[in-house]
This record gives sequence, C-alpha cells and structure tokens, in this order.
Amino acid sequence: MLREKVGTLYGVSVGTGDPELITVKGQRLLQEVPLIAFPLGVNQKQGLAETIIAHCITPQQKKLPLYFPYVQDEKQLQQAWKEAAETVWQYLNQGIDVAFACEGDVSFYSTFTYLAQTLRENYPHVTIQTIPGVSSPMAAASVLGLPLTVRSQNLAILPALYNVAELDQVLGWAEVIVLLKVSSVYSQVWQKLNRLNLLAHAFIVERATQPEQRIYQNLHHHPHLTLSYFSVMIIYCGKRETKP
Repeated sequence: MLREKVGTLYGVSVGTGDPELITVKGQRLLQEVPLIAFPLGVNQKQGLAETIIAHCITPQQKKLPLYFPYVQDEKQLQQAWKEAAETVWQYLNQGIDVAFACEGDVSFYSTFTYLAQTLRENYPHVTIQTIPGVSSPMAAASVLGLPLTVRSQNLAILPALYNVAELDQVLGWAEVIVLLKVSSVYSQVWQKLNRLNLLAHAFIVERATQPEQRIYQNLHHHPHLTLSYFSVMIIYCGKRETKP
C-alpha cells in the first residue's frame, strides 16, 4: 500500500518587524499554505512573528501557535521542541503543507532550527524547505545608516546572554562585534567597553524596524538601560572606514 504524500514544512523568515522586509517568495508561501505556524509570545501573548505576518493570513487559513518556553533549561526546551514537532507532524502526515513563520532568518539563532532538527530525527522522510530573510544585525546596521562591515574587517557575532565572558577574547581580533540578546548582560558589557574607551563606538538598536524602535548612542551617557529582548549592540572597535 502506497504511503500518502507527506506535507512539506516551510521555514519562512519574516524579518525583524517591518512586514515589507518579508521576501516575495516568503510572502507567497505564507499566502498559499493552508496552515501557518508560529511561536507564541511571552505569557501566551501574540508573538513578533504572528504580528509581522498578520497582513498575509486569510480567514481560510488555519493558525497554529506553538509554545516554546523562554528559558535556558535544556530539559524544558527539548520537551517543548518534541511537543511542537509532534503537533506539526500531525498535519504533515495528512499531506498538509505547513509554513512556520519565524522572526529574523530561520537559519540564524532560530527556534525553527530546533523544530526542524527534532522532526528530522523522529521522521527522517519529512520534507523541509527554508526561505531566507533579514536578520537582526543587518536590520540594525540599516537603521543606523552604517555598513556592518567594509573591506577586510573581521566580524564577530555573539549571543551575549551566553557568551559575555568571551567578549574580551573577541575584542582582540574583531573590528566589528555584534552582540545579540544584550539586554540581560548590558551592565557587564558597558563596564568592559568603558574600560577600553569603546563606548563612543558602540550603538544599540532596540526593536529594529518595528514601530517601537529606539536607537542608543554615546553610551557613556547610558550606564544603566532597561532594554527589551529584541536589542542588538554593534561595536565598531577596529579601524573605522566610515563615520556615523
């Protein structure tokens, strides 16, 4: 007996906030696929991805919010990925295509990566396609009106929440450093940059391309900031090719 066709899971990058940053291909898939999945926001509220794609979804499409806890506990995370994968598989196994909308780019520190990996481990015959998009470092540089890198500059990107201790080492070789998830370790980072006289060369973009977007510069005036999760710091710590 022939197996029924399994649906395709599309990981669709939807950018950092501005709905116009979704690629043409990504928007087409979001409008064509019968089932749209996305991460729930904090406290079960509407998340960023769902907000970005609101204009794409039609009443005929079904929405599938998936719960991913905002914690660092590996056991909780793995359980959430497993449950989300099982939920998505119920539809894929019926031949229903699913588009998972993910803020930023699906291959860049993305929840989608863990969902896709879990599905592949449990159902090796699953078909998964990814559509690239705008990630936060590129969006932040665009908002600042600065190139992220030029010529031979070395770029380092660190998820600061987990790697703040490595910042000293990276400062030794990178001309440009991007710190993601900087909000919870901002005080530590500020002190390091202050000691190295780099505060004048550091910028923070909070909620880049979103209506609530904010830019912080001249950080020596801002030793204490309460930042949102969606905050990116760019440090131009090497030879400057351009001026802000």
